[in-house]
Amino acid sequence: MSYPFDPEIAAAVPMLPEVDLADVAAARAGMAELIASMQGEFDETGVRTREDSVPGPEGAPDVPVRVYTPDRVATNALVFDIHGGGFALGDLEVDHAANVGLARDLGVVIVSVEYRLAPENPYPAGLEDCYAALEWSVKHANELGIDPEKTVLYGVSAGGGLAAALALLARDRGGPAIAFQFLAVPELDDRLETGSMRRFADTPIWHRGAAEASWDYYLGGPGKRGGSDVPVYAAPARAADLSGLPPAYVSVMEFDPLRDEGIAYAQSLLAAGVPTELHLFPGTFHGSGVLQHTTVSRREAAERRAVLARVLGVEGS
Repeated sequence: MSYPFDPEIAAAVPMLPEVDLADVAAARAGMAELIASMQGEFDETGVRTREDSVPGPEGAPDVPVRVYTPDRVATNALVFDIHGGGFALGDLEVDHAANVGLARDLGVVIVSVEYRLAPENPYPAGLEDCYAALEWSVKHANELGIDPEKTVLYGVSAGGGLAAALALLARDRGGPAIAFQFLAVPELDDRLETGSMRRFADTPIWHRGAAEASWDYYLGGPGKRGGSDVPVYAAPARAADLSGLPPAYVSVMEFDPLRDEGIAYAQSLLAAGVPTELHLFPGTFHGSGVLQHTTVSRREAAERRAVLARVLGVEGS
């Protein structure tokens, strides 16, 4: 069907690649190519990066992380970055350019985690990798130059779903303190029953078919999504108790299958007494932010910067 996208976005839709999760290897290669072409050559001055390998969950491999340290440090908070990719795609390169920019612009240390991907490593592998990397980050607070009480979880798409799950897990395990959760277009609900999920079956980049494959991979195979035994840490939208979670920012895109689950999660957070900001960007679809030249994408990027600056206490820096 046709969608009334923002005119600037609509003009670029024919140039966007198709995402076919049925062929995971091809989808991973395609995503890597898209990221490389988007980033191109960019300014990496003012930020030092280093690769590390941190202890993984018990019996699992070590977890790769990338640490971004700005030359000009403006806050002792930490941004803990979890990349997107439908639980099955992506690596440390997905957010690399954005992380360099944020670290330099906001003067904040960022730790980005490369968690194990489905379907080879279904839930809870990816989430437990994130938890292990989070624990390592706060245990090495002095080395990183951060305050372990000022950790901001930051995730986009599946990364947003993992960030939401990580906040739940940290609360319930009495784990690292989380000061804030930034959930951009989060993937939260395996049941796929919302109005937007049912309606948007052919939207660009992400659609119902991709969501079905994503959850089948993440939960360990067909027949599991939508079942009664899916844990809340796999699909945070299922959580009945959201009390005691850190304040949140949730963004959604108008023509995104994930739109309604993001809105519902923000409403549930608010109902549980969690300070939450919700923003819907009109005329957009899931991933339309890759069209960085459009006015609405620039608005989204500016808001991301403004929200993080406020949370990190570096407004006006």
